[in-house]
Amino acid sequence: MRDEGHADAKPGHVRLFFDLFKLRIGFAIGLTALAGALAVPGGGAPAWQVALLVACVIAASASAGAFNQYVERDLDARMGRTRGRAFVTGRLTHGPFWLVVIGLMLALSVAAAAVAVNPVAALFVFLGAFFYGVVYTVVLKRRTWMNIVVGGLAGSFAVLAGATGVAPGEVGPVAASLAWVLFLWTPPHFWSLAIAFHDDYRAAGVPMLPVVVGDARAARAVLGGTVVLVASSFLPLAFGLGPLYAAGAATGGFLFLRAASRLAAEPSRATAMRSFHASLAQLSLLLIGVIADAAWRG
Repeated sequence: MRDEGHADAKPGHVRLFFDLFKLRIGFAIGLTALAGALAVPGGGAPAWQVALLVACVIAASASAGAFNQYVERDLDARMGRTRGRAFVTGRLTHGPFWLVVIGLMLALSVAAAAVAVNPVAALFVFLGAFFYGVVYTVVLKRRTWMNIVVGGLAGSFAVLAGATGVAPGEVGPVAASLAWVLFLWTPPHFWSLAIAFHDDYRAAGVPMLPVVVGDARAARAVLGGTVVLVASSFLPLAFGLGPLYAAGAATGGFLFLRAASRLAAEPSRATAMRSFHASLAQLSLLLIGVIADAAWRG
């Protein structure tokens, strides 16, 4: 008799659960929350509270990632990129056990943030998971090309969770500007991937922008979004971030702009993937810049 939650999953299959909970994304979201906390001038939270808050953000993100795969089993089965996921292959059984696990993960993450940090930070922890798991996955993804635009708020909420974790009840201009940058980053990042996997999304009936308007127009939208993103990434300099952040923003912005320009000039799977990877490099350099700047300021 198969265990309902662990059908065909053998002990030691760490990769299976790493993929199920989308921990690669979760760790990036956690880094975003850390950057939000460190960017606040004079933030007064002790290190253990910041570390706990980051862990709560990662766990909440993981619960949303697993919920996304639970809900989208039918879509994943139609896409070459995702048809090997655990709920599609049967390695994990699609049933109520996993809804309970996912719900408990989110509830405990939010409760821990509320008790150990503060209720406002906990609210942003919840909103990040809610926007990805419910607003994007359930409400918007199958209905409109705006899905990833609104869903991009999930990353912005991670910044705000970090900021309000060290400055309770206050969203200052540095955190607000970084949240705006994260909001702008998501569409060109994801549309680059959607161009590369255009056929998958069309086969699954998901109205991603390239499916709706074609790769050429979507590529121009990626370039336009990247221009606005890179310009906006310098906004936090007006509110106190310094030269190390500027260096990260400039270097990452250059890499993403170059890749997006090549994508717009020649839309293809290869240029789309280069743009996608450049977007990851841009975000990484941006966040490292925030953290390095905070360390330099002491």
